[in-house]
Amino acid sequence: MSFLFRLLPWEYAIRNLFRRPLRTTLTFAGLTMVIVLVLVVVGFIRGLERSLAVSGDPQTAVIFSLGMGENLEYSSIAMRTSDLVPASVAGIQERFGQKYVSPELYLGTQIGVGEHEPSMGLVRGVTRPALLVRRQVEIEDGDWPETGEVMIGRMAGAKLGATEAATRVGQSISFEGRSWRISGVFSAGGSAFESEAWCRLDELQQAMKRQDLSIVAVTLAPGADFADLDLFCKERLDLELQTIPETEYYASLQKDYGPVVWLAWLVVLLVSGAGVFAGLNTMYGSVVGRIPELSTLRTVGFVRRSIVMSLIQEGVLLASAASLLAALIALFFVNGAAVRFTMGAFSLRIDSMAVLIGCGVGLSLGFFGAIPPAIRALRMPIVDGLKAV
Repeated sequence: MSFLFRLLPWEYAIRNLFRRPLRTTLTFAGLTMVIVLVLVVVGFIRGLERSLAVSGDPQTAVIFSLGMGENLEYSSIAMRTSDLVPASVAGIQERFGQKYVSPELYLGTQIGVGEHEPSMGLVRGVTRPALLVRRQVEIEDGDWPETGEVMIGRMAGAKLGATEAATRVGQSISFEGRSWRISGVFSAGGSAFESEAWCRLDELQQAMKRQDLSIVAVTLAPGADFADLDLFCKERLDLELQTIPETEYYASLQKDYGPVVWLAWLVVLLVSGAGVFAGLNTMYGSVVGRIPELSTLRTVGFVRRSIVMSLIQEGVLLASAASLLAALIALFFVNGAAVRFTMGAFSLRIDSMAVLIGCGVGLSLGFFGAIPPAIRALRMPIVDGLKAV
């Protein structure tokens, strides 16, 4: 009686995969493509979330114009704000007499790179203290911009649709009616700053014929109370200011991009669903062609459960191999790829979570794709199955 419930040998499923090399190869290629697409979409989600998550500094606050919401590029505050804040607010971090206060002019404008068509980019006019406040920024190549120069983030070229060669140190870009020499390239730990171009504040003001600022970024000392800075903004009604911790600002942006993230997850589900139906179609063809074989196994004493388990083993083995290959393709060719987005550009991120989701989808395709056709084939009476062609 125990023979009736014995499972088919493990190597039986492996041998069956190699008995039909063309069908196995096509199924393997289809599963791999589906899983790669899933990994690309999940990498997009993970990259977007990480870019926003690492952009904020918990010790930094941003002061900007009242009523601007999250549109910092439209903010306009008085130039003297950068002097009034450190003089009136206690608790601002200081080093060697230099307070961590960065007056900035921030805007989106058309930027031209070489022979490429001008496209919308992000420009930030800054002063030297910006490196104190933006602690994640590191100059990787070149130097701080001087007169007529600009320093660009390592993802700025991707944002502008330009090649890496066109955005190297020594090349030129143009915006606001002027040509600017690229003096350096900086990184910022994967944050949104990497999509921007930085130039001297006074030169950008001169080019735009503006004497105001967009924001003032300040870094509070450890243990300092953000409420003091908030109180200053509320008391100075003449300046029409508001302030928000930088982490909260980027958290609000992450909420705004929530629909995009949900849409991306919907794409993952749709791609997975398409993969399931493709797998079902392939498995149906495979199982229908093996009806006499399956009926013979039932004749010699193997029950339906054993045969279904063997077919599932085949599907899971094939899906496991496809998941492994897809993960390798994603890690070597997709991970770190630049993606243009409204806020700038960011890198696709194939991390452990993305690989886990991709492989989970792949194994699910192999498991659930094998069950329906196996059940349908095994419902046929043994006598009819043996006579099937």
